[in-house]
Amino acid sequence: MLRTDYQRLQAQSRRTRKKSGLDNYNDDMKFRIVLEYDADVQAFSAVCPELPGCASAGDTEEEAKQNIREAIELYLAPSDVELSRNAKLDEVTVG
Repeated sequence: MLRTDYQRLQAQSRRTRKKSGLDNYNDDMKFRIVLEYDADVQAFSAVCPELPGCASAGDTEEEAKQNIREAIELYLAPSDVELSRNAKLDEVTVG
């Protein structure tokens, strides 16, 4: 039953985003990233300070930027949520 409520909310959210022209949660969002070259491993690391644990790397600066972009998208992607009987799943818009 809780799974059905979640699926219904997801479908409603998809319809709302489609009507508004937004295809996913990441539209129009910008995040700061920190790029750092590590000469020991000859690669770039990339970290998003606003998202704890969100990090990536790449052989080039451009590859590191592409990889952190994907890491941020995955970090922000909605996931299944187990709810207790008296809990309600809802959404808020930020920005």
